[in-house]
Amino acid sequence: MKLSPAARSFFRYQGFLRLPIVLEADVVTRLRETIQRHIREEIEPYRRDGHGRIVRISNVWDRDPIFQETFTRPDLLDCLADLLGPNIEFMKNRHNHATLRLRGETGDNDRPLLHRDALQWSRTIVSVVFYLEETTLENGCTHVVPGTHLLPITTSTSMDVEAGEYDAQLLEQLAPLPMPRGGIAVIDGMLIHGVGVNRTESSRMSMTAGYHSVDEMVNEAPGHREVVRGSRFYLGNA
Repeated sequence: MKLSPAARSFFRYQGFLRLPIVLEADVVTRLRETIQRHIREEIEPYRRDGHGRIVRISNVWDRDPIFQETFTRPDLLDCLADLLGPNIEFMKNRHNHATLRLRGETGDNDRPLLHRDALQWSRTIVSVVFYLEETTLENGCTHVVPGTHLLPITTSTSMDVEAGEYDAQLLEQLAPLPMPRGGIAVIDGMLIHGVGVNRTESSRMSMTAGYHSVDEMVNEAPGHREVVRGSRFYLGNA
């Protein structure tokens, strides 16, 4: 699976893209059942919300083979190679989790909690979101502010509206990104984005993974990264 030149250009300038890939129904079922089992059995590490409900399980890469199979599927890596080049690493210390968006999890907030996944452009990542349930405005789909990955470097990934870190005119550009069950979206780590509010009685389940080009200036292999396409190499001065 290759991305068209127009799709690659769209990602570069807008900072996000719906991939032309949909996870097979049986793969989605296996992922959902595995995530739900790990939540029921309270297999650490996990995070609870303010109501005591487990809403995230972390380090999914090492939990079950189905996760690595999904994160390294060839059609996905083909698309990522068009964005990151031929040598790609999976980041075990960024994202690498499955989440549930439940009603009431965000308290009284009526807007997405906006953030960036990276601080500055020279070390940005490609965040990949796998939607294991259909996401809509009602159950809290992802929202993006197109083009904001091109804005200046920040000192925090949290985009605090009340603190005036960006203005109302920018917020007016916030756009929903509804996705089908099994759909996959890629987001530049510098893009301002957030998960919407779930106003339904059902969950909104997804997984998020981070990918990075192999850093040719790092001489030692980082323990928290796995090469999933190509190879690791070093081009720094001796």
